Amino acid sequence: MTYNTNIKIGELLSREEAVAVLTRHLPEFVKEPTFKMASSFTLDQLAALPQVNIPQDVLQALKNDLSKLDFNQSSSEAASHQQAPSRTATPGLQGKVIIVTGAGSGIGRASCLKLAAGGAKLVVVDYNEGTGLETLKLVKQTGGAGIFVKADVSISSDVQNFIQASVDTYGKIDVLFNNAGMLQKFGRFQDITEEDFSRVLDVNLKGVFLGMKYALQVMDKQGFGHIINTASTTAIRAEHSLASYTASKHGVAGLTKAAAIEYVRKGIRVNAICPGGVATTLTDSVPRQLQESGYVPEEFPNMRIGRYAQPEELAEVVAFLSSDSSSYMTGSIVVVDGGLTL
Repeated sequence: MTYNTNIKIGELLSREEAVAVLTRHLPEFVKEPTFKMASSFTLDQLAALPQVNIPQDVLQALKNDLSKLDFNQSSSEAASHQQAPSRTATPGLQGKVIIVTGAGSGIGRASCLKLAAGGAKLVVVDYNEGTGLETLKLVKQTGGAGIFVKADVSISSDVQNFIQASVDTYGKIDVLFNNAGMLQKFGRFQDITEEDFSRVLDVNLKGVFLGMKYALQVMDKQGFGHIINTASTTAIRAEHSLASYTASKHGVAGLTKAAAIEYVRKGIRVNAICPGGVATTLTDSVPRQLQESGYVPEEFPNMRIGRYAQPEELAEVVAFLSSDSSSYMTGSIVVVDGGLTL
């Protein structure tokens, strides 16, 4: 296979010969964090961004040289990039019953695998039955235990169903990882429709509220439990052209602190994680979304560490919070963002 315009920058950067061509044509830009963080973009999608200044003649010459390379050859670096997460067990997870929503992909799936490796029993929850069952299969292939429950986290009856399924199957809930969420379409504040605004808040904020509400009812009777919510760096700062998403995640931080202070003397802890950019199907969809909508934000987030996080890196944080090692933490908004908010 020869180079084509659908090949993404991430694949180019995984091949030494392609990196050499990129460096020859874009010697300074290739060194910038922005270039590495555009791994899910094609060259044409990247060049279309107003923040990126690649002259058309340079872009064409670059693509001409890339077309001379053989992209059938495998890349060891690309293979290592997709390696499974570490199976080293995190202490303090053995026997815990942990619910993970949004478990079908990304941070949710990586967390399920990490938690199962530590001996936790998983309740795998996702709106997509196919990907959710695939996560459960991966959990069981590594010797883990769990069940799958299909649910839309914005629907109260669905949430009550997976909470009850956890109690019916395992008799308790140690941890709820409220992770399910969605990204809004990039757009100007004034162009956001009421329908889109409501849907983002229904999933990202109402979904977290419902999970907390019904899990807390169980945990309050038990006298113990821990809730971990996935917020975002947009919970502590705004992101350009993502007003609905920013509002929803600010709300998640607020719910986290409100519940933490209310239940701090009841043996229940509540914390949140704030990922920056993470290489998931959610972020992979951004270039296509921008191309289809024709709207490009004036600013993009900048992970100063120079790359997106891998879901497994967030899973390590989730495993720590789920374990007994985080026993003195509640109401914490844990930022894991590669320096984005510095």
